[in-house]
Amino acid sequence: MLKAYLHKTKIEAGCDEAGRGCLAGPVVAAAVILPKDFTHPLLNDSKQVSEKKRAILKLVIEKEAIAYAVGIVDHKEIDDINILNASFLAMHRALDQIKTSFDSILVDGNRFKKYRDTEHHCIIKGDGKYLNIAAASILAKTYRDEIMENLDKEFPVYSWKKNKGYPTKAHRAAIREFGVNKNHRLTFRLLPEQLSLDI
Repeated sequence: MLKAYLHKTKIEAGCDEAGRGCLAGPVVAAAVILPKDFTHPLLNDSKQVSEKKRAILKLVIEKEAIAYAVGIVDHKEIDDINILNASFLAMHRALDQIKTSFDSILVDGNRFKKYRDTEHHCIIKGDGKYLNIAAASILAKTYRDEIMENLDKEFPVYSWKKNKGYPTKAHRAAIREFGVNKNHRLTFRLLPEQLSLDI
């Protein structure tokens, strides 16, 4: 069972990102502050929840959260500053939009770049341990999936509606056949053989 908080007396914002391992599109992060008594039987790490249930949870979280926000860093910025820094920046952008004051940040993973003077706690597999991080993972995943589904309408050959930009066989086969487009992360290893790709 997921925990409601790390420190009972502190206002905690949970943070997580989606799309770090993708070959195309942005990295998206969310920050969520939940009521201390919040609970929901479906809420878990977004990777453990079906797409249909994620859509339900998105609406619940947006309705019940004390505050939430989403931060986006696009593929060009990822290429400029690398994916680790882009993930931190996306989280910071989400936190920047939170209007409710908070005094602690719970971050999924083992690394984070300090946000202002706010204390933070890195929690490995935190999206499967704390409700606010799980909620952030749901929002980050659903918002990013929507972005990739919209991009799929413009570039259907890459099957982004299905693979969301991850390095699937179909995605890489499309890169081989059609090359890259303006949404691909050019600093990533787009093909195993690392072909020189024409834009």
